[in-house]
Amino acid sequence: MPALDGLRILDLTQYEAGPSATQALAWFGADVVKIEPPGSGDPARGMDGVPRDYFMYWNCNKRSVVIDLRTDEGRDLLLRLVPAFDVFVENYGPGVVDKLDIDYEAVAEVNPGIIYASVKGFGLTGPYADRKCFDGVAQAAAGALSTTGYPDGDPLLPGPTTGDSGTGVQLALAIVAAYVQKLRTGEGQRIEVSMQEAMTYYMRTRIAMVPGWGEAAAPRNGNGAMATSNLYPAAGGGPNDFVMIMAVTPRMFTDLCAAMNRPELAEDPRFARARARMENAAELSVEIAGWTSRFTKYEIAEKLAAVGVPGGPVLDTADLLHDPHLVERGFVKTIEHPEHGPVPNDRDVIESQP
Repeated sequence: MPALDGLRILDLTQYEAGPSATQALAWFGADVVKIEPPGSGDPARGMDGVPRDYFMYWNCNKRSVVIDLRTDEGRDLLLRLVPAFDVFVENYGPGVVDKLDIDYEAVAEVNPGIIYASVKGFGLTGPYADRKCFDGVAQAAAGALSTTGYPDGDPLLPGPTTGDSGTGVQLALAIVAAYVQKLRTGEGQRIEVSMQEAMTYYMRTRIAMVPGWGEAAAPRNGNGAMATSNLYPAAGGGPNDFVMIMAVTPRMFTDLCAAMNRPELAEDPRFARARARMENAAELSVEIAGWTSRFTKYEIAEKLAAVGVPGGPVLDTADLLHDPHLVERGFVKTIEHPEHGPVPNDRDVIESQP
């Protein structure tokens, strides 16, 4: 039985931050009913320049109902649905639920035990509460851009949409926690997640890298601050023919030297100790790059794995679908869509074993 079998969710979310939360819960067994406006539906269905797969990746495994919430009839219909559900989720822009008169108070009036969950860019209070927000804005406001890139370059937007989907994961966890509490007490509650705050949660390692939070900014270190924890070129010459090596302990450095068939480097005074490796990082990087450039990124990964050194190839988004490890584990499933046919999708779920 799916873990959340029996949990019913009214999903009034759009784009990605909210849909990623409700989809995760749907994969765990919740019955998610998505409410969409007439016409275009969720704006993510028809964004200019965005493939149709974008909407499907974040909304498959849900059901959908069209309701025009801008009308009195639509609002009344929604409120008649509310008593049959455990959770109400929305991520509209600032002030929209108030304008539609479907705020927490209105929904709780017809279902006092409802779990009412909201994603907002900057929360419901504070000087930024009225500001609209998307993934890149949340990442910028949380410091992610400031720590991404090279020291002599501009800030960069990281590839993963953690400002959106990372917030969604935290919202899903909060909903599950509230549901567990409701099963014990019978009481619902109001949940609010700020995208800026959720993204800042993922910044703790970078914050911890500088003494005294607020006294100095964490630097941009490119792909690593140390020669033994960095990105290196591999044979092939393609845009993603690189390998990430993270030999972070003394033993791992010794094993890296063994994998390179250069055991003498581990005894070299320039590299024998961690501080020396940092002081002579440029020289050590040349030695490592000279080795990695002779092999493909997959061959390097095999050699590193053989001696217990963490490392892996830079896989591009095309590689992921064919990665033998993901394939064998069944991570990617093909979903039959009634209009678009077979669509590969990552499951976004952790399977539990009895």
